[in-house]
Amino acid sequence: MEDLKIRRKCEEMIAYGYVALRQFPKFERHVLAAEIRGSMWGVLRLIVVCNKRYHKKTTMQDLDAELDLLRSQVRTAFALQYIDLKKYETWSRHIDEIGRMIGGWFKSLSRGAAGDA
Repeated sequence: MEDLKIRRKCEEMIAYGYVALRQFPKFERHVLAAEIRGSMWGVLRLIVVCNKRYHKKTTMQDLDAELDLLRSQVRTAFALQYIDLKKYETWSRHIDEIGRMIGGWFKSLSRGAAGDA
């Protein structure tokens, strides 16, 4: 059930991200904004793939890395003043919540593997 919840949260984050990306300057919409969109969809893709795989560890690590990249891109957008403080805080909360869910998912996998041994 957790995997469905994380997917829904990721979709909410993508919807919010698209709203925030509309405020980017025109010359950045095809550069940093496109990279951020790609990272958001990459996170969702990895969540779906990880849910379908039997061995999830490497996919979970890829998911964690992609989320960290997204976090850095959003931080850069804020530093360059492409998004305001309120949008940055809200978007970061979405990303952090997904990160906590990934951590919990990873821990539950670790406990399951230890219980099997």
